[in-house]
Amino acid sequence: MRVVAQIAPWLTWGLALPLVVLNGWLLLTTVNYLQPLVNILVIATVLSFLLDYPIKLLQSWGIRRSWAVLGVLLVALSGLTVAAITLVPVLLKQGNELVVRLPNWLASGTAQLEGLEAWAQAHRVNLDVSGLAEQFTTGVSRQLKTLTTQVLGLAVDTVGWAVDVIVTLVLTLYLVLFGERLWSGLFSWFPAHLGPLIRESLHRNFYNYFLGQATIAVILGTLMTLAFVVLQVPLALLFGLLIGLASLVPFGGAVSIVVISLLITLQNVWLGLKVFATALVLAQMNEHLVAPRILGNVVGLNPVWIVLSLLLGAKLAGLLGVLIAVPVAGSIKNVADSLRQPRPPETQPVREPLVV
Repeated sequence: MRVVAQIAPWLTWGLALPLVVLNGWLLLTTVNYLQPLVNILVIATVLSFLLDYPIKLLQSWGIRRSWAVLGVLLVALSGLTVAAITLVPVLLKQGNELVVRLPNWLASGTAQLEGLEAWAQAHRVNLDVSGLAEQFTTGVSRQLKTLTTQVLGLAVDTVGWAVDVIVTLVLTLYLVLFGERLWSGLFSWFPAHLGPLIRESLHRNFYNYFLGQATIAVILGTLMTLAFVVLQVPLALLFGLLIGLASLVPFGGAVSIVVISLLITLQNVWLGLKVFATALVLAQMNEHLVAPRILGNVVGLNPVWIVLSLLLGAKLAGLLGVLIAVPVAGSIKNVADSLRQPRPPETQPVREPLVV
């Protein structure tokens, strides 16, 4: 009997695992079939979480929720309009300049590598970088062609993209106004002890994570742009904004710093080294001084699990999967930890004896 009792948990997990995998596969198939509706719903939900913070702040000042929602939406739309009028034309111009300059940068980088190889041969050092230079140039050119094709496809699909943006904004408005009743109705289908737990975990992780990451991305992007302007880096606004956007994802800022430093090194080695050193110092200051005060231990995940969740999110849902992978993984961990803890026994009310 003891052996049977020991085997029973393993047998239960062995039977449950295929069912979980099958249900997960069916869920992913359904999500892919319903695209882009699922992406619109996820983006609108995240935006509603972010807008809820200033709305609640205005409510704490005694402003009615309807007026708070209206004021926050007007400010947000005004900010987007100003950014679209001022930043978008400059970014498009610098993006076009990057496409024009990149072949010259590649040629300059190849020449520098060939010069390094000639120096090595003159000093009898066995160093062959010609093959590396050719592979690097071919890879960057291929990625540039792919990026150009995607940009052209985006320009062709501008009408559909505009419709998706309008639908997302409208859905965000409805979620801000009526989201409380919607989520209460959805989570009421879960067991009584599980529904509030999942809802609270998802709200806390998504809310804190995106609010913190957005704040850190804005700070880092601004600092990088100012530093690049001081260093007279070409396309400073474009590169600073790219680093800020990449910082929305864990480890994205570090990867973007390395890539941009390599691009600038193709043109000027010393400028590339200065850009890398400056960006690294600013990123470390932001990570160790600003991030702990804003984020703290938001998701409570081991860095290994964060990397795995990012890879899995990218595999399942692309860029959107990368953005939501960490808060989803954190929510799963919080719910699992809560379920593992034994629930306190329900105490029965003590009945006093009847006095006759």
